Amino acid sequence: MTKFIFVTGGVVSGLGKGITAASLGRLLKARGLKVAAQKLDPYINVDPGTMSPYQHGEVYVTEDGAETDLDLGHYERFIDEDLNKFSNLTTGKVYATVIEKERKGEYLGNTVQTIPHVTNVIKEFIYSVGKKTGADVVITEIGGTTGDIESQPFLEAIRQVGHEVTKENSLYIHVTLVPYLRASGEHKSKPTQHSVKELQGMGISPDIIVLRTDEQIEDENIARKISSFCNVKPDCVIENVTIPVLYEAPLMLEEQKISDIVCRELHIDAPKADMTEWKQMVDRVKSSKNEVTIALVGKYVQLHDAYLSVAEALRHAGYEYSTKVKIEWIDSETINEENYKDILSSVDGILVPGGFGNRGIEGKILAAKFARENNVPYLGICLGMQIAVIEYARNVIGWKDADSNEFNDLSTHKVIDFMPGQYDDIDKGGTLRLGSYPCHILEGSVMEKCYGSSLINERHRHRYEFNNTYRDEFVKAGLVLSGTSPDGRLVETVEIPGNDFFVGVQYHPEFKSRPTRPHPLFKGLINAAFNKRYN
Repeated sequence: MTKFIFVTGGVVSGLGKGITAASLGRLLKARGLKVAAQKLDPYINVDPGTMSPYQHGEVYVTEDGAETDLDLGHYERFIDEDLNKFSNLTTGKVYATVIEKERKGEYLGNTVQTIPHVTNVIKEFIYSVGKKTGADVVITEIGGTTGDIESQPFLEAIRQVGHEVTKENSLYIHVTLVPYLRASGEHKSKPTQHSVKELQGMGISPDIIVLRTDEQIEDENIARKISSFCNVKPDCVIENVTIPVLYEAPLMLEEQKISDIVCRELHIDAPKADMTEWKQMVDRVKSSKNEVTIALVGKYVQLHDAYLSVAEALRHAGYEYSTKVKIEWIDSETINEENYKDILSSVDGILVPGGFGNRGIEGKILAAKFARENNVPYLGICLGMQIAVIEYARNVIGWKDADSNEFNDLSTHKVIDFMPGQYDDIDKGGTLRLGSYPCHILEGSVMEKCYGSSLINERHRHRYEFNNTYRDEFVKAGLVLSGTSPDGRLVETVEIPGNDFFVGVQYHPEFKSRPTRPHPLFKGLINAAFNKRYN
């Protein structure tokens, strides 16, 4: 029978429940188990697709086109399993499902209530991911903090799941904060005790408590006190201290035998975790002696989580070359004609990521111009590719008003326009080109050199496309259309052949990068940046 692990959080938000869940998933997979992961988010949005990146960080896109929480990126990067639409559930999606059922008369005239109707939808979702994937273990993270009003239906649902599948097939892990008071020089366990009491009041008694702390807990009495007051076994109190390298987390937790404990509590007979490849990757990170600087020119740089997968993909590529990647977070709104050369002159590479809206666009165009004119390695992702096309049209072809229909519908050269069949007043939610699509790569291109293949599949999240009306003019002017949809209808990638590395892609390669398997395009960018700096 599928085993179910539920990860909850207490005291404050942002403790790293997702990293704890992802790390455990990696360890269980390393023991030969098939692992699936999912996130239950209590906000009422149907999905994060229409939310500002400042609100919730990046929107992570799965292979099947689901717009999901950024924690799913952690799951995929750590566990290295592709997730799907059953991996992220929100309160909004739950209520939408319940109301749809009620409108169809599926409740047979009953009064629709939180229990059992709302909780039943949540439980069906939890069970479905195991059925769809055939997983031995399903790890479910509950968003928010224990005690939040909006989390209560989810906590009740996972309580019911634990009762239905029985104790030996379910496990509850509670991640809490143990603050360090510098004035008295001691850690405090009381917040954890109160948080566990709150959780127990919902009918859930955690089996394992993970203590998040910035300072190592020297006092052994803290763990003993938490074990005694919170009614968990002494070895089930696990310390999770802040570490300099994110990917050390599984190794740190395994030093405290967390996967042994989980297998013991769930009656799983599995071999010891083989983390050899993971340890080698971490060793490369720690031994990195070289450094390259990449300018990430975006409009949401005040919140780094808005570009979480991009930043991680850059670091993954650095690991491959035992090189530390220093990211210069540059707000594109601060770049103008007077300062762009000074701002960008010291970097080894430039990356322009995705985004929506016209704010900061001119600064991004100047970044692409600087990269093109000075042979600085450039990778444009989604909007970053469109920016490269607009810049080329303005400054190489000479169409000074060239633009995207998204930014200027009065332009006489809309080199970027709606996808065929779409229109301006379309609903914003779930109507983008989403998920994995194939791309045919031009023989002899930089793209082919990076991928080593003529056909690839990558994840998309966009509405606007390269305007085919101007395709011939761009080709005549020297821009290489190096990747297209297999039918040749959509331009997927562009590159400038005279530069060492200047590539723009309409898709989001960052979503498929892994710490032990960096994405080919990010490897291409970092390799070119390394050669620029050291050769």
